[in-house]
Amino acid sequence: MPDHEQHQDQGQRQRPAPRSGWAAQTAVFLAVAFLAAGLCGALQPMTGIPPQVLQLTQFGPALAVAAVALLWPGRVRGRLTGTLPARTDGPADRETRLPSSGNRAALLLTPVLITALSAGGAVLTSGSLPVTSPRALAHPLTLLVTAQLIGACAEEIGWRCYLQPLLRTRFGAVTASVLVGTAWGLWHVPVLTQGPVYAAGFLTATIAMSVILGLALERVRSNRLLLAGGFHTLVNLGMLFVTDEASPATAPMVVFGAACLAAAIPWVASARRAATAPDRITAATADGSR
Repeated sequence: MPDHEQHQDQGQRQRPAPRSGWAAQTAVFLAVAFLAAGLCGALQPMTGIPPQVLQLTQFGPALAVAAVALLWPGRVRGRLTGTLPARTDGPADRETRLPSSGNRAALLLTPVLITALSAGGAVLTSGSLPVTSPRALAHPLTLLVTAQLIGACAEEIGWRCYLQPLLRTRFGAVTASVLVGTAWGLWHVPVLTQGPVYAAGFLTATIAMSVILGLALERVRSNRLLLAGGFHTLVNLGMLFVTDEASPATAPMVVFGAACLAAAIPWVASARRAATAPDRITAATADGSR
């Protein structure tokens, strides 16, 4: 190879890869998500929609995705389709390797576990279990379930369908999930005013649930929004009917955070086992004849 071609080839190899712009995209998304949520909350009384049915603040993340899409349309499209990062050789990518088969059913069953653990914790801490009958609600059950799903999907299109894949271009699955869960928790600004212990319990819950969702959707390419929104809806309904989520008491929120953390442990353990397990094809052919 001529010298000039060799130098040109070396220069191409040494040229740094173009940055994904993940930091700028994250900053724009979070800024718009927080501001849009506040604006939607201010407009809620004018619409006449009862917050018990649908909170317009939940549309903040969806509006943030729309805003970012105006600046990076191609990249946003890739995130929403669940495209994984193009790198596979870093330790962060070997952090978790969960197969997608079977995860979908387990994901939608996990809210049942969270609700059951929260109910058991409520009985242990207070000696009683606050259960709300659907007949005691001011609105039809069908309306509440539908509205909960719409609101949850409006949130999840931002958190799990956009921000999670975006941060996966820079961090491992668990780290990205913790960051998304932290932003998700801080986004619920009014909750943080209930006191430090209450806020800690809520942040523990959002981070733990974010880890569950991040690991479960790691290699899912279809129906990501419905899966994330369905998980979110089931958790909300469980807290609505089985525990007293409207109470400002600290103990129920701490119990809820502990329940979410306990439910996340099997997901993390399964991911770590999958990451350390040898590849079956490699193991089968390693000692084969040559």
